[in-house]
Amino acid sequence: MRMKPRHPHPSRLIAITAAAVAISLTAACGGTGSSSTDGKTVTVYSADGLASWYESEFKKFTDDTGIAVDVVEAGSGEVVSRVQKEQSNPQADLLVTLPPFIQKADADGLLVETDVDTTGVAPESVGPANKYVSVVNNYLTFIANPGAEPPPQTWDDLLDPRFKGKIQYSTPGQAGDGTAVLLLLQHLLGKQGALDYLKKLQTNNVGPSSSTGKLQPKVSNGELLVANGDVQMNLASIRDDGSKFELFFPAAADGTRTTVSLPYVAGVTKGAPHADEAEQLLAFLLSQDVQNGVGESAMGVSVRTDVQPGAGDGGPAPAKVIEGVEIWNPDWNAVLADLDADIAAYQQATGN
Repeated sequence: MRMKPRHPHPSRLIAITAAAVAISLTAACGGTGSSSTDGKTVTVYSADGLASWYESEFKKFTDDTGIAVDVVEAGSGEVVSRVQKEQSNPQADLLVTLPPFIQKADADGLLVETDVDTTGVAPESVGPANKYVSVVNNYLTFIANPGAEPPPQTWDDLLDPRFKGKIQYSTPGQAGDGTAVLLLLQHLLGKQGALDYLKKLQTNNVGPSSSTGKLQPKVSNGELLVANGDVQMNLASIRDDGSKFELFFPAAADGTRTTVSLPYVAGVTKGAPHADEAEQLLAFLLSQDVQNGVGESAMGVSVRTDVQPGAGDGGPAPAKVIEGVEIWNPDWNAVLADLDADIAAYQQATGN
């Protein structure tokens, strides 16, 4: 199995490097890898963030089937771009990315229909013609250093002068979680209201950041007091890195807390060299046995309706973190259609 080291987490939109392809987990990272017993290997191009889960589950898959798994991790947009560029000589078998990039891959004809059994998977997690399906549910959140006293609780709190130079969020259009911040504010305030709010926030914002993951250590060590993130990545950082921050969901004026659903979504690629094996791997990831451990291993939430929230959790429980928070599921095709214009308007309003 090949993948980049999982620390630090890169942005979900950063450019992929040759090192991401070349680094072998077994040779360079000291992890547990396995080799195919019959020469078959599935290549997965994935948005970063699930390395620990992949390491454990792909080893089980190889042990069970004899099929090896190679992983290339990069940003959500870049893994889709790579599949597109390689269409004359396809390398990836399975693509895992975030919305709206999975919808873009589908719209660009990069995914194929599959016969993967999605029984038990929530219907909203399954794309048209089974071309893609969510494998781990995840959600936008914010993090605060314990030194932020009193801790911020609302969107208006983030505009307080005490946070001047102590807030940073990843840049919409460059980072997936940063794009989600813009989308959520559009949902809550309308498109112009979101731009007006983010223009005000610029007074406190440190500046652009292409990487959401790189904000975590800055909040943990107190360089920043507040940053954006997502439930899966932030809880994994607390568990694996001992990060010192708290997760929170900014409330609106009426006290309502809302987040955006940002699942990891997988689809078999057009021209996949090992399409049958890719379907086999996808079915494995959706199985009840694997999904039972999503909370503990992936620090996400299962996509199956027959898995109890928090099942398998051995540490911080992702499903518990989002209790009482309204979850917004955008029309990602509509988001994709307007995204370029929305990012251009954001850049003009904020100067980022």
